[in-house]
Amino acid sequence: MAYRLLRREGWTVNHKRVQRLWREEGLQRPTPRKQKRARPADGSVRRRRAEHPHQVWAMDFQFDATADGRRLKFLNVIDEHSRFCLAIRVGRRCKAKDVVAVLEELTSLYPAPAFIRSDNGPEFIAQALRDWCEASTTTSTAYIKPGSPWENGFAESFNGRFRDEFLNTELFTTAPEAQILADRWRWEYNSLRPHSALQGLTPLEAAQQGAAA
Repeated sequence: MAYRLLRREGWTVNHKRVQRLWREEGLQRPTPRKQKRARPADGSVRRRRAEHPHQVWAMDFQFDATADGRRLKFLNVIDEHSRFCLAIRVGRRCKAKDVVAVLEELTSLYPAPAFIRSDNGPEFIAQALRDWCEASTTTSTAYIKPGSPWENGFAESFNGRFRDEFLNTELFTTAPEAQILADRWRWEYNSLRPHSALQGLTPLEAAQQGAAA
């Protein structure tokens, strides 16, 4: 809000600098308390809970902007079992064909998942992605219910960390620069960050341990 007001008054400012100063002055709005969400009665989320690496991948988008105010779109793909971040794809836009291209690259490096969990965004429900899953013969979509982001809880948790640790702290001048910085953060997250839900292992260690089991 403060950023928009300053821009409206003719000031040339970057929204992340405004956010940083806002926090330093203690003006940041308190984080709302999380509310417990009821799970679907049919147990659909539990039925597809990952029991080993590369059984369920989760995808979601996040948005940011370069210093000139132009939009950046981040496609995050994570393995639900190991929390391993498989990809962060950065661009000005990301259509269904771009999502498919990322999945093509990932399945050339890792076993194809049994399920891909996502919301019902147009990029994820497009025919191109459905055709790709059908052609793979091993992968099915697992769409969450509209307006139920908690059903994609692993992606939501990752997004929160990515926002706090990366998007809110970096200033980007170009999309390629954002991609380089995102790749560096992804490596640090996978390789150096112990995860409490993984009994203190990093996502990379959890993925390697799961693959060896």
